[in-house]
Amino acid sequence: MIWRTGVLPAKWKQAVIKPFIGLGKDPSKATRTQMSQMETRTGGELSLERSDHIAFMESGVLYVWGGCQSSSGTETVLPSDEIWFYDLDSGVWDKWEMDGEVPPALSGASGSYHNGTLYIFGGCDTNGHTNQLYSVDLKKESCIWKKVTDTIGTAPSPRDKHSCWVHRNRLIYFGGYGCKTIREVNNSKSFTVDEMSLVTAGNPFFRFWGWNNEVNVFDTLTSAWSEPETHGVAPAPRASHASATLWSKGYVCGGQETMHLDIHCLDLDTWTWTPIAPSSSCIPLGRSLHTLCPASDNTLFLYGGLGITGEPMSDGWEFDTQRREWRERVHPHRDKPRLWHSACLGKDNDVVVFGGCKDFSLLMDSITILRSPLQNHCKDILVFQNQPYPLLRLCQDCLGQNAELVQEQITWLPPKLLTTVNKKVTFSSNCPKDKTQLDSIFV
Repeated sequence: MIWRTGVLPAKWKQAVIKPFIGLGKDPSKATRTQMSQMETRTGGELSLERSDHIAFMESGVLYVWGGCQSSSGTETVLPSDEIWFYDLDSGVWDKWEMDGEVPPALSGASGSYHNGTLYIFGGCDTNGHTNQLYSVDLKKESCIWKKVTDTIGTAPSPRDKHSCWVHRNRLIYFGGYGCKTIREVNNSKSFTVDEMSLVTAGNPFFRFWGWNNEVNVFDTLTSAWSEPETHGVAPAPRASHASATLWSKGYVCGGQETMHLDIHCLDLDTWTWTPIAPSSSCIPLGRSLHTLCPASDNTLFLYGGLGITGEPMSDGWEFDTQRREWRERVHPHRDKPRLWHSACLGKDNDVVVFGGCKDFSLLMDSITILRSPLQNHCKDILVFQNQPYPLLRLCQDCLGQNAELVQEQITWLPPKLLTTVNKKVTFSSNCPKDKTQLDSIFV
């Protein structure tokens, strides 16, 4: 899951030895710490299938970091010293190597892209849940990771499957699943204990695991952590939910075992919560591991997820924040269920969905996980069109798809326009003749 300005996935090893931390109310709260290197194919397709990754869009390019993947019959967490990027105009994947204080391979982390910098917070590594923050400036020629340690204030407790809003140079984290000491639990009004997951951590002091609905803020200018006092009716503690930012409002939905999806709004200036009661009876079913993404100045687009019955979902919904109503979108991907995928706002208000799982299953007894499930991870890109394309884009697409008819005339184009059209030509030449566009729909 990823959250960006204007707009990114551990107790798994030897699972039969320790209780499965993070299970609790919903199997979607599962975590992993089994690590290995990602295998790539040379001379053929890149090994891009993944879930629980970080993704964001910048200037028509989709960036993808981390995630998990099935390799040699085992679920593995992908390496942190590389970032993949996909040019939606040319259809070409490439990769940058990264150096510096590289984060450990993580699952359930939160990623935020702001002013050219990617921030990674929390998640699970081989040692369990973490509350470490990392950053990398992607504007520089070399991508050097930095472990953010020289901060003011107290960082949030370790957690995973939380979310983040970005507003006015601040990273605003909400919710998640993690552990707290007895003292922290007693001092918290926003923590629901997972009673099945009470464990000791190598000392006589108990730790409680569970869900929270805390709001924690990291100021990127002052490197200061804070926990503002919120007002209004806050959402119930949760994890594996989805969130999105529209102007000065942060929206959060799902991550609960409820028949219908709930949605809440936080004013990021006044810190006031408002539960939203939809004005119509047409409401999405409850779910986790879904995505929520801006689609216009006043609409949000929801896609997929894991339903409360344990079924992967493939429905798409649009939420009008002014009218406070949901509308189910008709789309051609009903045969492509997704959960733990990413969704980003692209050019011309396209919503770009990448990766995720087609299914989800766990084998367990009442206390322990018996083995890691092998998911069917995806690498396809689905583009949901939310508005008519401008004439310039339609002309560029047309030239790219019919380049053999106008080869000489294309060379007459101005340099900037020629670069874009050449990318369209590359894209069309790499696609099957009967499919010269990404999967997309406009309704």
